[in-house]
Parts: sequence; C-alpha cells; structure tokens
Amino acid sequence: MPTNPATTASIPTDAGELHVSTVGSGPPALLWHSMLIDSRQWDRVRDRLGAHRTLVLVDGPGHGRSGRPPHGTDLDTCAAAAVQVLDALGSADVDWVGNAWGGHVGLAFAARHPDRVRTLTAVAAPPTPLPPAQHKRIALLVAAYKVTGAARPLRAAVQASLLSPATRADDPAAVQLVADAFAGADRTGLHRVMTAMMLERPDLSERLPRITAPTLFVAGGEDPIWSPERAAAAAAAMPRGTSAAIAGAGHLPPLESPEAFAEQVLRLWG
Repeated sequence: MPTNPATTASIPTDAGELHVSTVGSGPPALLWHSMLIDSRQWDRVRDRLGAHRTLVLVDGPGHGRSGRPPHGTDLDTCAAAAVQVLDALGSADVDWVGNAWGGHVGLAFAARHPDRVRTLTAVAAPPTPLPPAQHKRIALLVAAYKVTGAARPLRAAVQASLLSPATRADDPAAVQLVADAFAGADRTGLHRVMTAMMLERPDLSERLPRITAPTLFVAGGEDPIWSPERAAAAAAAMPRGTSAAIAGAGHLPPLESPEAFAEQVLRLWG
C-alpha cells in the first residue's frame, strides 16, 4: 500500500468535475485507470513510480470521487479533459500511463497532442472496437447494470472480467478493491461511460501511426480480451512502439503484478 501522502483537487473539465490526486516527485506522469474501477488500482505501484515522477492520479468521469459526465462524453472528450487537468496543474507534457479505458484515452490524447506526451504506456488497450462476441456479452452486462446497479452477480462478473483466476483465488484484497470501486461508482455516470467507452468505442487503429512518442503496449498473460500477440501487433503499427507481457496477470497488471508492471514502466521511462 502507498506510504507517501497525496494532495487532491477537483478540476472542472469537458468530461465533468474530475477528482485528481498528485503524489511523488519529478516530471509529471498522468495515470488513468481501467473502466469499472478507479484510481485506487494504482495503489500498489504508487510509491515505486512516485519515486521517479510526480504522479497525477485521475478518477475518470463517473468513477471514484469524480462527477457525472455530460451526455455525449467520448474518448476525445476525455482526452480534452486531460489537457484541462494538465493545464490546471501547470504541466506542459507528461508520461502517460493508462489501463484499458485509460490506455484508450491515452492513445486519443497522444494522437491529438503529440507535443504533450513524452512516453505512453497503454495496458490492456486494444485499438480496435470490441469484437462481436465480446460486444454482445458486454452489452448484456451494461443493460443489466442499468436495471440492477452493482448487484452481486454483476460484481462477480466484473471481477472475473478484470482479474486473472490466480488473482481471484489468492488476492482477496484485489478482489475486494474491484468490488468496492464498481459498487461505489455513480450509477448514472458509470452507465453513460460504459455505453460510450465500451459499446461505442471507435477504431483507434488509424491513429497509431500518428503517435510519435515512445509507446509501450502491455498485456497480461491471462487477459482473455488482450493477448501479448495482439499487443505486439499494435506496437508494430507505431513509429516507436514496443510491447511487453506480464505473466499471471489479467486485465489489471498494475494491481495484480505490481512489481513486474513497475519494472516495465521504469524501463520505458529510463
């Protein structure tokens, strides 16, 4: 768990009021979490990464302590919100670290603002839209969430989607964190984000060649959605792309395998 204190702020943006914590020292790095969890997913890497960077930990719209996003909020709206956060903090450029949703926002941000990205780490972030089978399964989850909220069966489904079998069996703290974050989100806001960012996620493939920053695609070895092979293929489409696999992790390597994940990020930063 983190040991260094953070300062917090609530920053108005095009994606709603965003809760932001800053901690650490050095050049800024913006960390944007996966869908259905919140910025607590970085707790196990916060001290390690914060020894090298000032971490800007964002709760995405509709998640954690952030406000409800307006109708029409999409990935480009979130990228614009990131600019507003950085401007409010006086940061010109950043190392971006994003998990799933955060990786997708990072790809949109880096393509639109190449001068503001030193490096980009995109974890479990396929640049293509959901394939039909996954889209159907997630559409059912989104519809159920609108009706029931974070009911017990949905919490179990989210845990199974985000965490590897080994994590679910051996890491009760990670399992509980996912459940708490999902259950604690603003219901209307989260439903809006799930619809726009998962079901209606655009194809970002054409943007990859425009991203000039050194980029690392990370895949958990046990992630059913995003394989190391697909990560390598996405990296090959970029001018300065590389990829890495985190053995034993599912969709949330920073939470499930923090030491291995931090090593990969620090190697990129170095």
